[in-house]
Amino acid sequence: MTHTNSQAEKADLFRELHHGPEILVLPNSWDVATARVFELAGFPALGTTSAGIANSLGYPDGGYISRDEMMEVVARIVRAVAIPVTADVEFGYGDPLATAKAVAAAGAVGMNLEDTRGEDPNTLIDIGTQTAIIRSIRDLRLPIVLNARTDIYLAGIGDPATRFARTVERLNAYREAGADCLFAPGIRDAETIAGLARDVHGPLNILASVGGLPAGELQRLGVARMSIGSGPARATLGLVRRIATELREQGSYQTMLDGQIPYAEINQMFER
Repeated sequence: MTHTNSQAEKADLFRELHHGPEILVLPNSWDVATARVFELAGFPALGTTSAGIANSLGYPDGGYISRDEMMEVVARIVRAVAIPVTADVEFGYGDPLATAKAVAAAGAVGMNLEDTRGEDPNTLIDIGTQTAIIRSIRDLRLPIVLNARTDIYLAGIGDPATRFARTVERLNAYREAGADCLFAPGIRDAETIAGLARDVHGPLNILASVGGLPAGELQRLGVARMSIGSGPARATLGLVRRIATELREQGSYQTMLDGQIPYAEINQMFER
């Protein structure tokens, strides 16, 4: 766990990873232990998952956790790994500029910013308002790679026949305002993804999900970045639930033993 690169250097490296010959496959962690697992697996960068962090601290996802609590976990993750970390900060916790400053202060070099309102996740923020926010964040000149997200597909907002055009319009506006990467979660089919990769004027981020395409196919379609969101956190909770069910109903614990990392190996992950 050595840290030789400055925050600015890490930000530059992270930005470059969106333009490499290979798709950037970005795992999402929710604590130091999962971040170390992903780092040791060889990933060049990692993201956080707002849902995973919120759930681990007793909140539902969707802006219920405070900025300070979220940033405390992000900062712990950043301190524990040598690779670039980008933070999922949802819609900015009421003040996206203050949140961007907090992301940088935590040592992260990227942030996801959604364009839905926290109090109503099915309502998009006005495109002019969102682009002004992105420009204001860029004017801060922070060492941050900004991943601007639209939830038109994920939340199923508006007429399905217009979703593609509205997604392209928003993502291109966010790119013009200064976003480094453009995120359109909730899309699984190759035709729509290929169309977005063609029409969006910047690196495209797609979320891995049930029925989605593998990284190699997304790369072929022109996608620059694939993230996995809260999937690992939910899969881990699924494993814990299976352990709990077996232990409660059968009194056995084989599910707990299968595939676990040895105690000594886990301790070695955190030796400094």
